[in-house]
Amino acid sequence: MTSVNLGSWVQSYSIFNQASRSKSFPLPRSLPFNPLKNLSSSTPKKRNFASLPLISAILTKEDTVKEEEQEPPKPSFDFKSYMVQKATTVNQALESAVSLRDPVKIHEAMRYSLLAGGKRVRPALCLAACELVGGKESMAMPAACAVEMIHTMSLIHDDLPCMDNDDLRRGKPTNHKVFGEDIAVLAGDALLAFSFEHIAVSTVGVAPNRIVRAIGELAKSIGTEGLVAGQVVDINSEGLTDVGLDHLEFIHLHKTAALLEAAVVLGAILGGGCDEDVEKLRKFARYIGLLFQVVDDILDVTMSSKELGKTAGKDLVADKATYPKLLGIEKSREFAEKLKSDALEMLQGFDPEKAAPLVALANYIAYRQN
Repeated sequence: MTSVNLGSWVQSYSIFNQASRSKSFPLPRSLPFNPLKNLSSSTPKKRNFASLPLISAILTKEDTVKEEEQEPPKPSFDFKSYMVQKATTVNQALESAVSLRDPVKIHEAMRYSLLAGGKRVRPALCLAACELVGGKESMAMPAACAVEMIHTMSLIHDDLPCMDNDDLRRGKPTNHKVFGEDIAVLAGDALLAFSFEHIAVSTVGVAPNRIVRAIGELAKSIGTEGLVAGQVVDINSEGLTDVGLDHLEFIHLHKTAALLEAAVVLGAILGGGCDEDVEKLRKFARYIGLLFQVVDDILDVTMSSKELGKTAGKDLVADKATYPKLLGIEKSREFAEKLKSDALEMLQGFDPEKAAPLVALANYIAYRQN
């Protein structure tokens, strides 16, 4: 990785200006926690969260036990199996939660997009955070499903002609192409409303005050302090020639990162995490949330529509500000690498075995191909 002059292309960075987002949403002005300021030609220090040194590596020659008497090393974390297992469990929960019932058409539209596949990254983050702080998967499953319902709502609405006007999502025709714009809008609305009902009614084994706190976090993440704020600024920025990195960061910390942050924070709250752990995981989530968008921007200009399962190059056509547009591909990749490194730093101090899923998810987000 080559050394870069950061002053020429990154003026500031705002993830840690405050533990919670400002209600007035000013665009960041003083952003001291630049994750790129220490970027250099040296190789980033690798961290191993999955295992400890074998005993034979630290014993003296006299103390070394025979190889056949040593316990075999623990296998490394199997991320693929973990994600398949979590996705299967989440899909079963979603299938059960949003069953096909009257009125049939609206439930068909809801299920069409909700059960269309997808990597289930947000639910997996929610469940992993819950288990990291000592909770059980069942405690966070309704919240994990709720986050996925809201994510699906945002995709349905994002694809509408009045927004991004997209024809393809997850390799299939978009919701409004199949059911019409009117039903697509209502399907998104129904998923949004039901997500909160589902957390409130279906969460078991969790203290009521934690459920209320989780609902408040989720609501804030998608309103004018979260997803909606990012979407509005994004729409108003199309065609502008003076969009800088701080402006772009504001968009993506709210439009993309806010819901990823909510997924992690909800899991930590419902799992019984202390305030310190919740805030460490909030910071972790903001890093990977912005990382997710940086990688998304890179893939949009380097992959085909077939590879992505959605329309490629649409940001370029819409003349949107993206990280590759402002930084170039290589510096965008450097930025992504630094965000990943800083995210993993937030997991220091947690049990390495329990942190393994979040470590793997951060790596997956950094290196995904679609």
